Amino acid sequence: MPINWGAEIVGQLEFYWEAHLRPRLEGLTDDEYFWEPVPGCWSVRPGPEGSSLDWEYPEPVPPPFTTIAWRLVHIGGTLYARANAFFGDGTGSAGADVSDRSQRPTDADMFDRRHLPSEVPGGAAAGIALLEEGYRRWHDGVAALDEQALARPLGPKGVNYADYSMAALVLHLNREVMHHGGEIGVLRDLYRAEHGDS
Repeated sequence: MPINWGAEIVGQLEFYWEAHLRPRLEGLTDDEYFWEPVPGCWSVRPGPEGSSLDWEYPEPVPPPFTTIAWRLVHIGGTLYARANAFFGDGTGSAGADVSDRSQRPTDADMFDRRHLPSEVPGGAAAGIALLEEGYRRWHDGVAALDEQALARPLGPKGVNYADYSMAALVLHLNREVMHHGGEIGVLRDLYRAEHGDS
């Protein structure tokens, strides 16, 4: 019996989302979202003109410790942006409706900031909403791919990864979601141990 590798890859992400990551976000408060367990954390910084995400490129070595806020926005924003880049659903930060392929920026690769949401979530509820939206967009786009589409190279949108297959990108993002999702779970455990039940 042939194996449907696309369904297996999507199933891996679905299982992790439904059994581990999404349930671990229940009851997340703004205090937890912004909690900095050590000095010098990267986080989301609320400001009068909207929130911003701490970031430097290239990253310092070693990179700073990151908060739950940073990790949620990183995962949600990455899924959101890759879905916009490859599946063309949603709205880019410039406000254009990129679900209409004729309005998508044709020069935008998968790292182009125009694929990101226009606002950085300034609280736990908004951070979870971004993660849910990014997950839904990415999941639905990947679930619609057939075997040929999964095997196809990313092409120019992949920049330095142009020769990698879509399946390789999907597996990479599965690992990112699981890696940072596990970190979020540990941070919630540490916060609860230090601050009592939340």
